[in-house]
Amino acid sequence: QVQLVESGGGLVQAGDSLRLSCAASGGTFSTYAMGWFRQAAGKEREFVAAISFGGGSTYSSDSVKGRFTIFRDNGKNTFDLQMKGLKPEDTAVYYCARDRVPKRVVLGRNPAEYEYWGQGTQVTVSS
Repeated sequence: QVQLVESGGGLVQAGDSLRLSCAASGGTFSTYAMGWFRQAAGKEREFVAAISFGGGSTYSSDSVKGRFTIFRDNGKNTFDLQMKGLKPEDTAVYYCARDRVPKRVVLGRNPAEYEYWGQGTQVTVSS
């Protein structure tokens, strides 16, 4: 079955960088957009960034634009989120997810548009 496994989270200080990785297996990924979401304690799951199936198009939330970059390697079935200039408000559990619809043109930011999810990786940013 489809499996997504995130890694790379940890405890860092404000201003530091982290690179999260999502390893995908058990299904087709090269024809699906992938997304990163996060959920802080007591808050709803929030869109962070998405990348098109071919990697040519990306979309980020305003809160991370200019600081976070999403990558994918379809040959390796990996999807990374490079995070720079981390802030305490970036503290959350970060999830990668695969789109429900293949070859979607307009990247989705609604969690309901994504079908498969990883278990999440914790990112904690201290001030």
